[in-house]
Amino acid sequence: MERLRCLNLWTLEERRIRADLIEVYKMINGISSVKFESFFEFDSYSRTRGHSYTLKKNRFNRELRQQFFTERIVNIWNILDEQTVTASSLNCFKRNLDRLRNSTQMGLFLD
Repeated sequence: MERLRCLNLWTLEERRIRADLIEVYKMINGISSVKFESFFEFDSYSRTRGHSYTLKKNRFNRELRQQFFTERIVNIWNILDEQTVTASSLNCFKRNLDRLRNSTQMGLFLD
C-alpha cells in the first residue's frame, strides 16, 4: 500500500470504482452501447443538495444484490459534485475524478 502511495498509483478497488463511474458517465451521455434506462433512473425528488444527475437508489432484500454494478455505484455517483457529472467530455470527467481522488475533502476513494 505504501508503494502505491509513493508512486501515486490507484489500488485495485479504486480502479474498479473509477471504471464503474466512467461507465455510468458514458451511459448517461449516450457514449456507451448500453442504455441508461435499462439499469438506472434519475431521482425525481428535488433536494437542495447534490447534483442534477442524482440516481435513484433501489431497495433490495438480499445482501448478494449489493455487489451488483447497479447497486454498488449509486451511492458513489451521488457523492460526486456538479462539475464532475456535467463534464463536457469523457477526458474532463476522468480529470475531475483524479482531482477528487487527490483531494481529501471528498472521501470518494479508499485511503
